[in-house]
Amino acid sequence: MNIPLGLRLALRFLFSRGASSFSSYASWLAIGGLSIGVTSLMLTASIIQGFENTISEKLSNFDGQGRLGNIFGKSFYVSDSYIKSLIKDTPGEFYPFVKDMALIRFGSKADGVIIEGVEVPPQIISKISTTKINDGNIIIGKGLASSLGVNVNDKIYLQGLATGGPLSNIPRIKPFTVSFIYYSGLQEYDKSLAYVSINDSRSLFSLDENEVSGLILNSILPSKFKLDVQYPYYFETWKDKHSLLFEWISVQRWPAYIMFGLIALVGIVNLIAAITMIIIEKTNQVGILLAQGAPKSILRNIFILLGGFIGLIGGLIGGCISIVFILIQLNYNILDIPADIYFMDQIPFSFDYGMFLLILLLSFLLSLVASLLPLRVLSSLKPAIALRYE
Repeated sequence: MNIPLGLRLALRFLFSRGASSFSSYASWLAIGGLSIGVTSLMLTASIIQGFENTISEKLSNFDGQGRLGNIFGKSFYVSDSYIKSLIKDTPGEFYPFVKDMALIRFGSKADGVIIEGVEVPPQIISKISTTKINDGNIIIGKGLASSLGVNVNDKIYLQGLATGGPLSNIPRIKPFTVSFIYYSGLQEYDKSLAYVSINDSRSLFSLDENEVSGLILNSILPSKFKLDVQYPYYFETWKDKHSLLFEWISVQRWPAYIMFGLIALVGIVNLIAAITMIIIEKTNQVGILLAQGAPKSILRNIFILLGGFIGLIGGLIGGCISIVFILIQLNYNILDIPADIYFMDQIPFSFDYGMFLLILLLSFLLSLVASLLPLRVLSSLKPAIALRYE
């Protein structure tokens, strides 16, 4: 097979095995530096994307895609003509819920808890427990169960607290059996949110049969979807509810990319230094090629191809290291983080194929561009000077 001269010489310089030659190590040192930079940048992008995806999935599972409620926190009737027309004109399906504060007691221990009455528990829970919540049962979080010392099948007591008015002289207390203890990693929910059937919640908070605190829309909404509601009702998506959190993620994203991108830039600088040293070391061989009539364009192509190979191999090695590291974390969860701070107990990773390909492409293109800088040495090189001591 006929291999072009420039490509053949570039491969020879890259895979040279001369023991006393600096060029035998310079290319691989440049590849190693670039692969470390690419690895750090890919892992950073994966962690940021994984954190956002994990938070989004958990919050959307708990809160639904959107919730319709009263801005004063008052309950309303599903049979209301305006509510019925709103449900009819909105794509997707609404599910009623009842939500209020209650006092939970087990033995001598008591704590405040938010009770949410629903027909079916959220998806983050129903992945494990697919059945509906039966009357007389309660699902509580691991944090709350830990603080009360509660286990599955234990009996606890709930006392409804009227958040819209004074406490009743005769408190309404109902017994419940703990049917499931969920763990989401979101301490805000695990420590303070419990689920009962919607019938039990109406009884606990003295609501009528068709009376609800709001409606949950679980259907995935179009990006530009907007539900127009009249006063005193409001519609809030889970993204709107937690908008500050996602603004913080966006603010932190680019500084992290820039900081770890500088590490990859150090690899590019090493590439420039390596090619410069290779050109200096191979001056005699370059002089021989010039003396034999080889055009300088071929010599430039040799070192441009060399830089391209370094960028490509360094990027691929960095990508492979990143993928191996991500797979180890996803399968074995070796890196723990405090759940009460980060909303999860393991460092999340996410395969963002678009970002991976973009980083590989940029590393390759920047390597090609960086390899042009040392070529200024060739423009002033003359065969007589290069072969003076040969």
